[in-house]
Amino acid sequence: MTSQSQGIQQLLQAEKRAKDKLEEAKKRKGKRLKQAKEKAIAEIDCYRLQREKEFRNKQTNVMGSQGNLSAKIEEQTTETIRNLTCSYHKNMESMMKKLLSTICDINPEVHPNFRHAV
Repeated sequence: MTSQSQGIQQLLQAEKRAKDKLEEAKKRKGKRLKQAKEKAIAEIDCYRLQREKEFRNKQTNVMGSQGNLSAKIEEQTTETIRNLTCSYHKNMESMMKKLLSTICDINPEVHPNFRHAV
């Protein structure tokens, strides 16, 4: 009976050691999973920051080029207005003379289709 009781004690102790090892393995696994999760979160944050930085750079480039485009259009508009004003002042006198001469210089003559009533 003692040998059976000793055998049972040995089995219980072996079972307890196996259970302890299993619990320790579960704890190590949980710890590794937690570390992997933290590492993944850190990598995701790093990637997110990198992509946001690239987006801001692209956005700045696009907005900056739009600002340059706006300034370029404004400059072209100013140049066109300046050219038109210069052309107006240059040709105004001659156009006024032509217009007034056409209006004021009238040569009265009989229209060719007019029939004399004789």
